[in-house]
Amino acid sequence: MIPRYHLQKKEREIKEPKELLAIIKKGKYTTIAMCKNNEPYIVTLSYGYDEIKNALYFHSRQKGLKCEFIKDNPHVCATIIEDRGYIMNDCAHEFRSVIIWGNMYLVETLGEKKHAMDILLYHLEENPDKIKQESLSNDKIYRNLGMLRLDIIEINGKWGR
Repeated sequence: MIPRYHLQKKEREIKEPKELLAIIKKGKYTTIAMCKNNEPYIVTLSYGYDEIKNALYFHSRQKGLKCEFIKDNPHVCATIIEDRGYIMNDCAHEFRSVIIWGNMYLVETLGEKKHAMDILLYHLEENPDKIKQESLSNDKIYRNLGMLRLDIIEINGKWGR
């Protein structure tokens, strides 16, 4: 495991678990860094947060570059940013962010795919039941979905201005 560096400006660290959780719950997308054979890859995906499993779920293809990277090396690092805007004429940007370390896996079972899609839709959509009725009407559709799960191991937070 790579040693973690501490924030140089400790007063900007977000330590309160409720505040870290609020950033995750408010966010809609995360940028995920992966590595395979010393080659980096980064991707931005919409997510749903499962508070009970302390995991993020993503919709994806069942095959492709992400899946190849994940199969080879499940260790990932992700960031979620709550952008509060650039402050004009002050040369500053206000934000809160979390960095997440964890392991990412392909979701294999039908039951977990259904659970994952529920988590994703209820996190992102205003009317998730309508989407489910219109687009997810049978098990064949779920079987063909690619879903990913990021099991969170560690979270660090920071705010800035």
